[in-house]
Amino acid sequence: MHALRRWWHDTAGGLPATFWYLWAGLLINRAGAFAMLFLSLYLTDARGASESVAGTVVGAYGAGGAAGALLGGVLADRWGRRATLLAAHLATAALMVALAFSRPLLLIAALSALVGVVHSMPSPAFVAAIVDVVPAQRRSRAFNLQFWAFNLGMAVASLLAGVLAEASFTALFLVDAAATLTAAAVIAWKVPETLRRAGPAAPLPPADQQGVGRSRRQGLHTALTDRNFLIFVGLTFVLAVLTLQTSTIMPLAMRADGLGPSAYGVVVALGGALIVLGQLFVPRLIDRHRKDVVLAVSTALLAVGFGVLTVADGLGVYLGAAVVWTVGSMLAAPPNAQINADLAPPQLRARYQSVFYLTFPAAAFVAPTLGGVSLQHLGDRHWLIVGGLGLLAALGHLLAGPPRDRHVDALRRAADREPAPRGDRVQTG
Repeated sequence: MHALRRWWHDTAGGLPATFWYLWAGLLINRAGAFAMLFLSLYLTDARGASESVAGTVVGAYGAGGAAGALLGGVLADRWGRRATLLAAHLATAALMVALAFSRPLLLIAALSALVGVVHSMPSPAFVAAIVDVVPAQRRSRAFNLQFWAFNLGMAVASLLAGVLAEASFTALFLVDAAATLTAAAVIAWKVPETLRRAGPAAPLPPADQQGVGRSRRQGLHTALTDRNFLIFVGLTFVLAVLTLQTSTIMPLAMRADGLGPSAYGVVVALGGALIVLGQLFVPRLIDRHRKDVVLAVSTALLAVGFGVLTVADGLGVYLGAAVVWTVGSMLAAPPNAQINADLAPPQLRARYQSVFYLTFPAAAFVAPTLGGVSLQHLGDRHWLIVGGLGLLAALGHLLAGPPRDRHVDALRRAADREPAPRGDRVQTG
């Protein structure tokens, strides 16, 4: 019993009440966000669209997601985290109802693009709010729980979506809208505004001004010219490209090896099960180690896992490789999010998150586009390239870690010299 209490404390202890309400909102939102998973099937089966038209509409949703990530970051720093979350959730619910009863393909395409915008808007606000209310020494466990909730919600969404899609596509959109409204109700009821309005900045000693002074200028420009941050974003982009191999290139490789869709489903299900069952044990495993070392190890595991596919010829090898790269993804999630939070000046926290989140739609474009060409012309040697790219990124984490830590220390010294923020204190529960 003592060991169980100690594990729970290390995994979830000491987190403020506001975090748990944000966590609950995220879990409800992800568990109900299933309609767009079946968008292409809905378009072809229910609306009679061709595959090319369906692909164009899904692409419009993805393009909207890239715009929504940036918009969500700007609004969360200007309006506030709570206001942005509520606006995005309410707009999503309304658009889902509209999609449920829309018939013209052009209207569905326009609505899908707008859904992409409002679906991506909450991500920077969610993370910024978590950073606002969770003390720095506990953020690793908070982000670990966030990653776990996201994957658990997606697993539930996948199961529910299949059942609802067979019954009624209209019900699929309406239940999605209801779940989104439920998440909005939780946020409206229990989540206060966490954005602190800072007063005039205190002067910095010359030693701390380099690399920190620019953070005082409000806007995306600061994030887009922050060298330490952009190096980290670039390494995260590589991580995203590697991770997306499972949903873009691996199905094609498995088909070439004579394995059908059911085998692919087993591999994907194994990864999801490992995350749901094992992610809560990650904090105790990594908290004692430097974040750059953890990221280097996790990226190397991804590289090895995908590199093994060079010799894969049966389901057993794919399953073994999936264990390796899934463990890598599990280890990477908490330090990845924590470093992103550490690099963001408080007044630009959500903007930094929005730039960070652009890596995922960018990787979603690059991974299938270049990966398809590579697999077609190189065959199984494609996986050697993927593995080599991952090992280079692992080395990049080790090289980038020390200067990044010095930059974070300078940001913290600057924050310590800021005057107390105006307005109400953040509720911590």
